[in-house]
Amino acid sequence: MKITIDGNEIEANFGETILDAANRSGLEIPTLCYSEAFGGQGVCRMCMVEVKEGDRKRLVASCTYPITSEIEVQTSTPELLEIRSNIITLLYRRAPNSDYMKKLHQEYECTGVEPVDPEEKCIMCRLCIKACEKVGAYAISTIMRGTEKRVATPFDEESPVCIGCNACADICPTGAISVKKEGGRQKIWHKSFEMFRCEVCGDYFSTLPVKEHVKEQLELTVSGDNLCPNCRRNKLARDVANVSK
Repeated sequence: MKITIDGNEIEANFGETILDAANRSGLEIPTLCYSEAFGGQGVCRMCMVEVKEGDRKRLVASCTYPITSEIEVQTSTPELLEIRSNIITLLYRRAPNSDYMKKLHQEYECTGVEPVDPEEKCIMCRLCIKACEKVGAYAISTIMRGTEKRVATPFDEESPVCIGCNACADICPTGAISVKKEGGRQKIWHKSFEMFRCEVCGDYFSTLPVKEHVKEQLELTVSGDNLCPNCRRNKLARDVANVSK
C-alpha cells in the first residue's frame, strides 16, 4: 500500500512500522532507543510523528505504530519539534556528561537546565539490556526506581553470566558503558576478562567466553575463529579469489 511521509509517496508493507518504512525509503525520523536488531521499544518517544487517517490526526511513536491502511505522516511539525526539544531537555538533564546528548541539546536549541548528576551519561534507553538479552547472557537489567533507576548488574557486583562481548557498550548511543582494555585484559561491569590475540596480526580482539559462546550457539568450530574481524575478512576475500581462479 502507499503512504505519504512529509509529502513523499512511498510503498509500505502491511504491518510494518512507520519508522521501518521511512528507513527503507531513505526518509529520516530521529530516534534514540531504536535498533534494527530488535525493532522499536517506544521508550524515548523521539520518533513521534503525526498520522492523518481520514479526517483524524494523532501523534504516535513511529517505531511501534504498524501500517494497516493508507495514511499521511508528518515528521517535523512545530508541535513535534517542541516535543523533541522537551525530550532532549529532560534527557540532557539526566545525562549531561554525554557528548552525544550535548550535541543534541545544541542542535535542538534547548534551554539550559540544572543536571541531576553532572557525571551521568545514561539516558535509560534500554538498548544495552536488549543487546545483552539478544546475546543470551542476561547479565544486566534496570534496578531501583524513580530518579534512582539505572542499569546495572545484580547487586552492582561481577556478573557470573557476563561474557565480555561488549554488545551493550557498542550499541549504547551515549557512551555510558565503560570498557577498559589494558595489558591483554578487558574490564566491563566490574568483571575482568583475559583476551586472546589474532593469530595473524597479533591484536587482542575478543574474550575466551565470547569464543566459547559462539561455538556453543553455532554448535561447530567457526572457520578462522582465532582471527580478528579484519583478518577474517581478508582471509575470506583471499579464499573467494582463489576459488574463482
